[in-house]
Order: sequence, then structure tokens, then C-alpha cells
Amino acid sequence: MFDENKKSPLQVARATYQPKLPEVLKGNVRIKVIGQTEAAEDKEAIKALFPKSYGKPVVELEPDDTKETIAMNVGVILSGGQAPGGHNVISGLYDGVKHNHPDSKLYGFLGGPSGLIDHKYIELTGDIIDNFRNMGGFDIIGSGRTKLEEEWQFDKGAEICQKLGIKAIVIIGGDDSNTNACMLAEYYQQKNIDIQVIGCPKTIDGDLKNENIEISFGFDTASKVYSELIGNIQRDAASARKYWHFIRLMGRSASHITLECALQTHPNVCVISEEVAAKQWHLSNVIDLIVDSVVRRADAGKNFGTVLVPEGLLEFVPDMRSLIAELNELLADNKKFKMLKADDEKYSYVLKNLSSKNAAVYETLPLFIAKQLTMDRDDHGNVQVSLIETEKMLIEMVKKRLSILKEEGTYKGKFKTLSHFFGYEGRCAFPSNFDADYCYTLGFNASVLIAEGLTGYMSIIHNTYYSVDKWIAGGVPIVSMMNMERRNGKDVPVIKKALVDLKGAPYKCLEALRPAWSSGDKDNFAFPGPIQFFGPSEVCDRRTRTLYLETAMRDGEENVDNAKI
Repeated sequence: MFDENKKSPLQVARATYQPKLPEVLKGNVRIKVIGQTEAAEDKEAIKALFPKSYGKPVVELEPDDTKETIAMNVGVILSGGQAPGGHNVISGLYDGVKHNHPDSKLYGFLGGPSGLIDHKYIELTGDIIDNFRNMGGFDIIGSGRTKLEEEWQFDKGAEICQKLGIKAIVIIGGDDSNTNACMLAEYYQQKNIDIQVIGCPKTIDGDLKNENIEISFGFDTASKVYSELIGNIQRDAASARKYWHFIRLMGRSASHITLECALQTHPNVCVISEEVAAKQWHLSNVIDLIVDSVVRRADAGKNFGTVLVPEGLLEFVPDMRSLIAELNELLADNKKFKMLKADDEKYSYVLKNLSSKNAAVYETLPLFIAKQLTMDRDDHGNVQVSLIETEKMLIEMVKKRLSILKEEGTYKGKFKTLSHFFGYEGRCAFPSNFDADYCYTLGFNASVLIAEGLTGYMSIIHNTYYSVDKWIAGGVPIVSMMNMERRNGKDVPVIKKALVDLKGAPYKCLEALRPAWSSGDKDNFAFPGPIQFFGPSEVCDRRTRTLYLETAMRDGEENVDNAKI
């Protein structure tokens, strides 16, 4: 009889996987100061907002077998969107606090930051933790997008922490969540409340990285999941030989996912938002890039291919960026606009209230895109870029251009298309071996930073391209990553997002290989296949191409191994 509660064989097998730890985390440690810090930008403004947190040093961990440890209760929060490996951060944190002292306890706040405010929590015991080791998702305690920004929220959090004897809170999240973690840490320091706050870097978008954060957790797994799907589509395209597939990928603020997936799958066209912005391309230039490949492949008898675009592309196109910025200001808390019901009323209202320059751009857009640009804003008052079907807009514009070329006699191919958006498919996958190890290490390391009395820090791991025994554990002040940014009509402190570096090795590699992928001379598609958990290390533990290229550049390798691309 079918047992509906029976776990899949992979769940059972993955539950037995023991994530690897760097050697330094296997015993007692102490911190070593390795450098002072200041804010990424807007230094004086950030210093004024975070006087207690500003200027703290970057630290690394080193062995200290003489240290005595004490029991300490810790709380943990999952914040923001899901990313593969979140459960392993919690597993590592649990094992770390128990390693520090067996009487330590770990409490999970339910449903994200709101659990801290509303005093909803559970004690995470070994039996609970064991059900979630190496599993995807955030369902052990749930996540949420409540912002920790107000003093009353901080005070409510202090109440429950004092009741439960919690001495530290670990917030697992992206740039906004870790910004909130820093605000919480600063408030508790200013009020002399004995609660530490530590952050862990999470986002599949890959834009939470800098000189101290080599990679955010979940990026490795998500990019491999998307690359498998893209590879499957490319195999189908090469088999059916009649469709161009336009694929939009996660990444509103940066194109790291799109770049990484391109390096793994070798599509015919890959659009990088940062390149579009740097070259001041209009939409017509993006269309030129795609049409050129379509025509050349048609000339070779290949009326099929793949196009990768990041979901945030439109915000990087100069004229569209100007339009979106004005729309964000115009529609922020706009009660009059919210009262309008009919689409044509909304369209007329927007057109009437835009500047003449942006109104002209707005008028040229397909109506379905114009409508999507005025949908409900996100929590920051900005356009919800993930709802804009950029890939469908590009398809329509390419069709229009090809019809003109066909009339001129310069294009004789066929252009059938299919569109795709890959987002949620990658957020809760079983974490890859890399993410399983990395996330477990981040959580365990967070427990050590707590034991060392640090607050307002982010758990960081260096040397992640290499084997785990060579990893270096430490912490960096969250405030050192911040700048001021305009949101909801106000300047607020946030962690500076990392864009694709157009001078960096990953983009330069794409730039060098892209002409061959675009042409019709031969198909260069790569087919990564599904994530492998068992087997040869070169298959199961393979790092992202981005991490390989960045590490090769950092460590001065003169010759990049194309077999690793």
C-alpha cells in the first residue's frame, strides 16, 4: 500500500549527508583582528546613523584550545524569499551552540521577523532539526518580509528574548534583512540591551557579495537548477529545430544569475543588464543583438535558439530607467491613483502626470507592458519587476523587426517562439553539496561569533572555491557594506548591491565566447543536467563558473581552464 508519509529515497539519503566543516571550527577558537572598516559609500551619513556599530574590525577565527565556554540561548529568523540551504544554516547554528555548550538552546521565530515581534516561536530540538538537514526550503520555521525598522518592534523583540533568556539573534536573509539586522544591533547597543545580532548572507540573485562575501548562499544551487532547465530546453530546441526560446531569469537588481547560467549553458544570446546600462543601449540596441543572431542562424538553416535575459533588464535601459524612476515617485502612496479601477483611466492618469520626455516613452510601450509598470508597488514603493513580462515584449519587438527585414528580402527564415520565466523553480531545491557545506559552515560560524561576543556582524567564509578544509571563517561588520539609497521618496541606509563587474573575469569570459554562441556555424549548447549529490567530486562538488573565474583572477592564474567553463 502507498504510504503518503513515506519520504523519497533522495530525502532519506540526503538526511544522512554530513556537511563538511573547516578545520578551525572543529575546536575552540578565538578571534583575530585583520582590518578596520568604514561604510561602502556615504560614510558620514552612515556613521551618524550607526555610531555604535561603525568602524568595527573584520575578524578571522583561529584555534584556542584553552577557552572555556558557557551555555547561551540563541534565536533564529528566516527573512525574505527562500534560498536553497537555509535549513543547513539553522542545522549548523544548532550544532554550533550545542558544541559550545550542551545546555544551550536554539529558538526559531515563526513566519520571519514578525515572529520576533508577535512572540511566536518554537524551541528547535535535535529531533526537529534532524528532519530538515540538507533539505531545501524554509519550512522548518517559515519566512516573512516584515521589516524590523521601528523602535517598538525592537522593544517587542527584546521582551521575548529576555523572557526566554536569549542572548543573541541570528537573522538569515538578503541585503534588506541584514540591513534590518544591523539596525537591530545598533538599537540594542545604544539602549545597553544585552542581545547580540548576527546576519547570514542569503540570496539566489547573487547580488549580496563584496570583498568580504565571496558568494551568497543559494546562488550555487539555484543557478544549477536553472541551467539544467535551460540545457533541457536547448536540447529540445536542437531536436525540434523550430523554436526560439526566450528565457527570463531571476535578478532584478543585477544579472549574476543570467551570467552564470550563460556560462553553464552557452545560449545563442545573453543580455546583461549592466552592459546595457554601461553602453547606454536603448531597447532597439537589445533587439539588434537578438535579431543579428536570429538572422545569422536562419541563413545557416537553423530557425531555433535560446535567449537569456534578466528580469530587471528594463530598469537598466536608460530611457526606461528614467520612466520607471518617475513612476516610482508618482505612484508612491498615491491615493488618487489607487482609487481608479479601469485600466484606461489608470493609463490616462499616468500619461497626464508624467514629464513630457517620459510620457513619450510610455506611449510607445505595448499596452500590456504599460499596465504591468503600474501594478501594485513592492514593499519599497518600486515597480514589481518580476511581474513585467520582458521576454514577451522582446519577442514582439523582434517579430516586428524581422517582418521589416523579410519585406526587404534580407531575412528568409521562420520565427516561432516560446517564452519562459524561471524563478520559483530554483528557490527551494535540495541544496547542492557546495551549498549544504557552505550553509552549514555559515550557521556554525555564526554560533562562534556569538560566543565571542560580537554583534552587528555578518558570518562570512573565504576561500570557498577550494576544498572545505581550506576555508577561512570570520565576520565582517554589516555597517561596512552600507550606503544611502532612495526608497519610497526617502534616503535610507541599505547594504550596497553588487552588480556584474564588466571588468571582471566572468563577464570578460562571456564577452569572448558570445560571438561563437551567437553564430549559425555550429551549435555550442552545453547541457549541465541535474545537480549530482553522489559520485566523483569534479561532478558533485563543482563550483559555479563565476566563483572559478573570480578566484582564478584573484589568485593570479594566467590560463583559465576552458573545461571548467
